[in-house]
Amino acid sequence: MLNRIDLRGSAEDPRRLLPRAAIDVTVATEQVRPTVEAVREHGASAIREATHRFDGLEVKQLRVPTEEIERAEAELEPAVRAALLESIARARKVHEDQRRTEVTTVLGEGGTVTQRWLPVGRVGLYVPGGLAVYPSSVVMNVVPAQAAGVESIAVTSPPQKDTGLPNRNILAACALLGVDEVYAVGGAQAIAMFGYGFSDEEPACAPVDMITGPGNIWVTAAKRMLRGTVGIDAEAGPTEIAILADDSADPRHVAADLISQAEHDPLAASVLVTTSVELVDAVDAEVARQVAATRHIERVTEALNGPQSATVLVGDLAQGLRVVDAYGAEHLEIQTRDPRAVAERVRNAGAIFVGAWSPVSLGDYCAGSNHVLPTGGCARHSSGLSTQTFLRGVQLIEYSHDALQQVAGHVVALSDAEDLPAHGAAVKVRFNG
Repeated sequence: MLNRIDLRGSAEDPRRLLPRAAIDVTVATEQVRPTVEAVREHGASAIREATHRFDGLEVKQLRVPTEEIERAEAELEPAVRAALLESIARARKVHEDQRRTEVTTVLGEGGTVTQRWLPVGRVGLYVPGGLAVYPSSVVMNVVPAQAAGVESIAVTSPPQKDTGLPNRNILAACALLGVDEVYAVGGAQAIAMFGYGFSDEEPACAPVDMITGPGNIWVTAAKRMLRGTVGIDAEAGPTEIAILADDSADPRHVAADLISQAEHDPLAASVLVTTSVELVDAVDAEVARQVAATRHIERVTEALNGPQSATVLVGDLAQGLRVVDAYGAEHLEIQTRDPRAVAERVRNAGAIFVGAWSPVSLGDYCAGSNHVLPTGGCARHSSGLSTQTFLRGVQLIEYSHDALQQVAGHVVALSDAEDLPAHGAAVKVRFNG
């Protein structure tokens, strides 16, 4: 049974009442600082030392040999191969449609501003490999980078204890996507590796311009440290699902979807927001039944019983929408009557799954959407990973003599108003002979 929060009739700000996982990235940042700084100073040798200290492994070669990547692809189970290829195809179709086009705005004769969209030069993509391994995250990171036109893509994922290499399915996914620069490095040292590179071991690793991909709190803390040295996508926290449901929802579906997110991590958040007490009771019964049959029962139970998970009772659908907007879920399911109309009223969510036949697990793998999404309420101001993540807007400003002369007086007036007369002089000198 999930904890219950009854907001019926409450006028309080829901943000102060809703459940959240308790994580402190600031404390974690100070704990990873020595590792990050060691990699900056000592390169590959520091990466090896951190991998031995944290993972208990002596990695033979930080960069995975090409033949290991090819072998993993050759040994891939046919069903997994077919699923990955379908996931890649659907994701590529969606992300290629996200590409932006160059636009030129004419501001009078001889004056134009052109908005260009240029890809980042080199990116480092982090793929988790702790409690679970995620070949699907290879797809979700690599495909939008490729759609944006990124020329240099590197992937890193933690080495597994039995092989000293990243998970075989992760390597196979890299092969299917044509990525051959892959590293057997995880944690904060992987983020530092991408941020600073290393040259004290061959083959060397060049620094990247941007790092993306989800990870644990140590990965998130390292990304925070390196923000500015490189671009990052977001500071990802524990995964979360919110389900907005009325009495038309099937409790079996709701329970299954809450459990599916709890399966990720003991800190994963599963939140049901509903107008129906009867649905709550039915979902509680279904959760008990389904959890007993799931493989990762301890992890799921801890997540569902944690302070980050709850059932929230609301008086009506309007209040339910206010609650989910305040929560800003990474994944939001709408299981109500006329779910599309309800979904279009939502303002804050990383991704919205509409209706009974669009579960979050579809989005994790084969919907074509991206599963790297903002967590911890960041959906109120941030977007998920997309082709646009890897594009930079660059403006080309091109004015002729006459076009500049037309606005010269305005430039001078504003520069005088800001007490920056040299700004105005830089325009006047062009017309003073």
